[in-house]
Amino acid sequence: MGISEALRNYVNRVVSLVDPFINEVVQGEPKGLYDASIYLIKAGGKRLRPTFVCLATELFGGDIGRAIPAAAAIEILHNFTLIHDDVMDRDEFRRGVPTVHKVWGEPMAILAGDLLFAKSYEALLKLKDRGVPPNIVTKCVNELTWGAITVAEGQALDMSFESKWDVTLDEYLTMIYKKTAALFMVSVSLGSLVAGASERDVALMKEYAKNVGIAFQIRDDILGLIGDEETLGKPVLSDLREGKKTVLVIYALSKLGDDGVKFLKSILGRRDASLSELRRAADLITGTGAIEYSERLADEYRRRGLEALSKVDMKNKDAYKLLTELTNYLITRVK
Repeated sequence: MGISEALRNYVNRVVSLVDPFINEVVQGEPKGLYDASIYLIKAGGKRLRPTFVCLATELFGGDIGRAIPAAAAIEILHNFTLIHDDVMDRDEFRRGVPTVHKVWGEPMAILAGDLLFAKSYEALLKLKDRGVPPNIVTKCVNELTWGAITVAEGQALDMSFESKWDVTLDEYLTMIYKKTAALFMVSVSLGSLVAGASERDVALMKEYAKNVGIAFQIRDDILGLIGDEETLGKPVLSDLREGKKTVLVIYALSKLGDDGVKFLKSILGRRDASLSELRRAADLITGTGAIEYSERLADEYRRRGLEALSKVDMKNKDAYKLLTELTNYLITRVK
């Protein structure tokens, strides 16, 4: 499923407003630090989180211009997590380019991430320059802080799963709620708060984004198994090489016979596994029906998310339509 011209134009508009703002915030000396910090942002990305911020603002009748510092803040924070994740996972490519630590080394990559973490707050605090009331800015800072803490908890869970074989579906769902869905939740709450939405509506938007974020990550895990390197922008089957306990792996381990389980366990987390071994492991997983199961699960979370979205006291039907389309696209995308 592709996206409509209306949604594509909207995302392009968000990018045209957010990227210059980010470039303005993330500049300084020494040059090497700032080059490393802005590198992944300039390499591309979907700008999903800024888009969610802006659509949430417009959904409640707010002005997209006022929301740009919040949209920039969440994108900056997201890129901070990517840089540090790549260091921890020892990934060599992201968005089709070498990762920050491969270009500048691990010490500089860690510093670049630290800088972006601080810069996300600097960006967010510029809301006050756009006429956002101080009490709302404070609420936004609380949301961003909760997001940063929750993502760190999710990453720690993800890492702990690599040496654990009895990861349950509930544990996996908790991990992706924290690691992925949390920043989607922060995105819509920032946008809603800037627009002056009620506490009830902010809570509903967060429930919507939680479910959409979970569906998004399940789709990401599926693509990690069946996608191709050029489309994904990262090494094929890297989740298997890193020993990630995705929903597909959890499901497959519960369905395979002893020999299949033994082989899959021998490949998962093996950095020196050959491409043919990884492909055999992927074939084993897909043979259990794990992809179909995961797609059904993602669709269920998509449905729950849209149900919560339909209950908000919306002011802008066009924004609602775009949010619905974006939600549907996220679980059918091919990259």
